[in-house]
Amino acid sequence: MTAATLAHDELYQKRIRTGFGFWLFILSDMVIFSCLFAAHAVLATRTADGPRGAELFDLTNVAFETAFLLASSFTCGLASIAAGERSRFWFQIAMAVTCVLGLAFLALEIREFAGMIERGAGPTRSAFLSSFYALVGCHGVHVFAGILWLLTMMAQVQAKGFRPDIQRRNLCFALFWHALDIIWVAIFSIVYLLGVAL
Repeated sequence: MTAATLAHDELYQKRIRTGFGFWLFILSDMVIFSCLFAAHAVLATRTADGPRGAELFDLTNVAFETAFLLASSFTCGLASIAAGERSRFWFQIAMAVTCVLGLAFLALEIREFAGMIERGAGPTRSAFLSSFYALVGCHGVHVFAGILWLLTMMAQVQAKGFRPDIQRRNLCFALFWHALDIIWVAIFSIVYLLGVAL
């Protein structure tokens, strides 16, 4: 075997390992969220005579959160297209807009949590609220981690361009960000919409 063939095989194996490892990470995240959804489903009516979702949830605020996160998924897709075209300018613009939308989502979520806690509906008030904060808070932590990852990707593209390893990381980031949107749609439907109906 020539040195070029060995280098190509090594690169191919690394790409396979990276992809496999990332999909294991996504699947393990889905298992965690599935457990949190299951816990919330069981505890949704366990309010300990405290406030219920119908009394706490502001669907207008949640609609804005949803709009910001879904719009960020669209701009993340635009960033992926720009990366495919190797356009640094449009990649950076799309990622910056994705970052701003993600931060707007987090700001609204933090404001929602702070308002609920001020009204005496903190995570220790009831089993329902414990499961709510665990599920929605876990998603928020993932969005925050995604924003840090996004900023890292912007810096790497700016410094090193669209090398194959950076393109793989961009793809992994995009899959992660879109997965967060899917989870949020489930949270919006199951936690908030059904929570207001209970």
